[in-house]
Amino acid sequence: MRTLWTNAALYLPDGRREQGRLLVDETGRIEAAGGAELTASGPVRQIDAEGLTMLPGFVDVHMHGGNGYNVMDARYESLDGISRFHAAHGTTAFLATTNTSTGERIREALRCAAAAVERGVGGAELAGIHLEGPFLDVVRRGAQRKEDVRPPTPEEIDQFLEAGGGHIRLVTLAPELPGGLEAVRRFRGRGVTVSAGHSDATYAQMEAAVEAGVTHTTHHFNGMRPLHHREPGLAGAGLLLSELTTELIADGIHVHPAVVRLLFAVKSPGRVCMITDAVGCCGLPDGDYGHVRMTGGQVYLKDGETLAGSSLTMLQALRNVLAFTGLPLEAVLPSLTSVPARQVGLDGRKGTLEAGKDADFLLVDDELRLVATYVRGREVYRREEPAAE
Repeated sequence: MRTLWTNAALYLPDGRREQGRLLVDETGRIEAAGGAELTASGPVRQIDAEGLTMLPGFVDVHMHGGNGYNVMDARYESLDGISRFHAAHGTTAFLATTNTSTGERIREALRCAAAAVERGVGGAELAGIHLEGPFLDVVRRGAQRKEDVRPPTPEEIDQFLEAGGGHIRLVTLAPELPGGLEAVRRFRGRGVTVSAGHSDATYAQMEAAVEAGVTHTTHHFNGMRPLHHREPGLAGAGLLLSELTTELIADGIHVHPAVVRLLFAVKSPGRVCMITDAVGCCGLPDGDYGHVRMTGGQVYLKDGETLAGSSLTMLQALRNVLAFTGLPLEAVLPSLTSVPARQVGLDGRKGTLEAGKDADFLLVDDELRLVATYVRGREVYRREEPAAE
């Protein structure tokens, strides 16, 4: 049966509706969205969301794990666990993001993720794959193992594309590597968005990369040549080249709050793509987890110096950006919804609350605490209310 949600403060592409209504059809797609004037003919189930705010669901295009699960586990159970954990923190669609490793281990993770895309998972929708590496610059490899970083070859690219089964939507590579620009063109020819990351590229090299088809940067300011007044590097290119959309980890650790404010001011929210870069220990207590240590929510290699992902969630990222920038909610929302969806080719069905799109939405209270998460009209998370005394 169709469902009509009423009385929510509803965030639509053209603004906020105080007495918003959302009509969802039997397939989990949005039939109509609007204000109090929206009516539904025929049989319909009504749900009153008075006192709550309805937001479009968050799309995380760069996430490695959570709640003890990792994409590189190459197990369906891990991907399902990741999807359920992040659905409880506002994510309604995500890309399973691989790590740099041996070719066979990466291909195993790609095959597992591709199968899970087709099978479906129980929480946030697994909407595709992000191949992060192994084609990275050893100088900017971050927490990636030096032994596993390598230049691209057409043969290995094709092996990864085959293992991904047509579900790789985003790849991170260093375009300045030998064969880097050819790799950009090869991935673009298969419909994959190419992001420059873990890269020591100069500004001129990034101009060439953009000409070859790069449209995205990976966790901007991190894992790249920094901005310098004599050599702007990848960091400067991301700020200045209009073709580039910049990922951002807004945990206040990877990027200083003032620089978060700077990025939004220079690029505008329409060219900032919020991500978590969450790893397996996200959501767990502080402690040692394999080769990383989490202390106070900060995740480092055990050398204590190299950041190794984050424990951030998308909902907390939203709260942080609001606090760091002073921007209103409606200005920041696209960076977590329509921008990531656009960047990886999901904007035909994700990212906004509009007719014809999937009914992916969040119900939050006045303090932006999550009440419930819906994916394709199906409730995949609801906050437990304290028992009455």
